[in-house]
Amino acid sequence: MPSVIFRKGLNLKQAVAPALADDYDSAIVNEMISHGFQRSRGRLTVCLAKEFGFCYGVDRAVDYAYQTRMRFPKRTVYLTGEIIHNPHVNDKLRAAGIRFLSDPHEPREPLGPEAVIIIPAFGVTVGELAKYDQLGCTLMDTTCGSVLNVWKNVERYAEDGFTALIHGKVHHEETQATASQALKYPSGRFLVVLDRDQTQLVCDYVRSGGNRQIFLDKFKHATSEGFDPDQHLERIGLANQTTMLMSESLEIGEMCRQAMIDRYGETNLDVHYRAFDTICSATQDRQDAVQNLVEFEQLDLMMVVGGYNSSNTRNLARICTAKLPTYHIADAESLASLTEIHHRPINDPFSNLSQSRTKQEVSTKDWLPVTGEVSIGLTAGASTPNNIIGQVVLRLEQLTRAQISI
Repeated sequence: MPSVIFRKGLNLKQAVAPALADDYDSAIVNEMISHGFQRSRGRLTVCLAKEFGFCYGVDRAVDYAYQTRMRFPKRTVYLTGEIIHNPHVNDKLRAAGIRFLSDPHEPREPLGPEAVIIIPAFGVTVGELAKYDQLGCTLMDTTCGSVLNVWKNVERYAEDGFTALIHGKVHHEETQATASQALKYPSGRFLVVLDRDQTQLVCDYVRSGGNRQIFLDKFKHATSEGFDPDQHLERIGLANQTTMLMSESLEIGEMCRQAMIDRYGETNLDVHYRAFDTICSATQDRQDAVQNLVEFEQLDLMMVVGGYNSSNTRNLARICTAKLPTYHIADAESLASLTEIHHRPINDPFSNLSQSRTKQEVSTKDWLPVTGEVSIGLTAGASTPNNIIGQVVLRLEQLTRAQISI
């Protein structure tokens, strides 16, 4: 029995709106928006980026999850994994009785027609979707429209015999789902690159070839099965995880384009290289807004609020740290005192995300000026709700009112 799939909600938007407002809205943030994205109290001024926090795709996914819980109160509702990369939001859903298939410690009955499964904003792989369909589960698909746009391009690459070169994090749910789209066609292949350095290895191989086994060892977990760089780098199509740093994606695209020109000539470029702009507009808007904030406001430091496994949050922090002292914090609890802050190192790799929050954090002393006027810039990743942002502002105000013994 094929599954029932809902992709446009369940006509319960107004019904769940009060619960969403109670769980995620912030009067402080609303006030800041209405007062030029600033708030001053005592010696503290907080300047908020003009694009921040929940994007449309995240807002929609969380809304649909609440609708699903309301629509099926007596059935077991599952999420395939985190709805978004924010622990506060995921904890709210757990509290509502939604179970996570990705958590081996959660109780689970055999999946079948009575199971209701929510697909998160990142999407799921082609294989996962087929499995749930075969089991006849009821599906609520919250996959973001920007992600679907990337998938269409990757499918087109595969259909036309191009390898999908994906700029992303190989273990990220979105990148895994995107890569799987290439395998819908027998000729489909993919290769995932994390950054410029990995892209340079690809470009060097395109230009001059190299040791096939060394190349495959370097990209051991980042290629489709049977990938052969001697054949499958002849025609490549560029795609990306939608939350990557826009400037880096553009640079990677130009690196690949130039390598293909060097190898095959500019007149043959269209035969060997394709690229489409697949960075999410909301991601770009948040990156542009924080760039403007750090360039045009006189700030002492930046706060970037968001989950430690959030790719778009980390990229916002990378932009800021190039300009001034920046702290990627999870929430208000990270602000331990006037003289100590707990935060995630911005340039650390994403290799220990399974560890507890405290093991991912470091502590920095004397992070905040203890006297005099202080101006703090603030932004948040696309998976951070306004109430968490508002709590950070309140905590900053509390700390800057505090007196310390000298």
